Amino acid sequence: MSSPSSRETVLGRVRRALADVPRTERPEDVPVPRDYLRVHGDRDPRETARLLAENLADYRARVHHCVPSALPETIARLLARQGSRSVVVPAGLPDSWLPAGVERVHDSAELPSHALDAVGSVVTGCAVAVAETGTLVLDASREQGRRRITLVPDHHLCVVRVPEQVVGSVPQALERLDPARPQTWISGPSATSDIELNRVEGVHGPRTLDVILVSEAGFLL
Repeated sequence: MSSPSSRETVLGRVRRALADVPRTERPEDVPVPRDYLRVHGDRDPRETARLLAENLADYRARVHHCVPSALPETIARLLARQGSRSVVVPAGLPDSWLPAGVERVHDSAELPSHALDAVGSVVTGCAVAVAETGTLVLDASREQGRRRITLVPDHHLCVVRVPEQVVGSVPQALERLDPARPQTWISGPSATSDIELNRVEGVHGPRTLDVILVSEAGFLL
């Protein structure tokens, strides 16, 4: 007699685990306990923003701070530092964010991949930023655009409004997100390691991630 395949073994275990579940039961009929710890520690908004900055930097993102009026100048400086002469922008990105003189490539369904690959940088906003994990969450809204524009260019510049877009934990972030929207969770620049643990960046997305934390003067001091 032949041995069962891995698939048969797994499906058999699933059937045994569900043996006592009534056929008419639906997932929403069974309450799920939500008594886990929602956030680690008691932090005020300023401390939460500082933790976000620390964890972003720990993941090798380059973190910058500025007031709203200095945002175009900051973006111009970072694009020049990267050597980018063109930038892809989502349809809803505020015009006031971008400096004069930079070539703007507007995202559209007709934009071919090779044209997107030729763009130096992408500038987006974010939906929410998670301090405990140093994570930026994009949900394809108008300030962020489609997922591909943050995966193909080699440099991603993401603007985070502080403190309103910063939360302490993943559970708090999930409460703000629409599960029906496509989401991209970013913790640092794209990276992977081979079997010898040699880190290589830019394999699955941007090689460089600049994050600008925009807040009123003195908030992050």
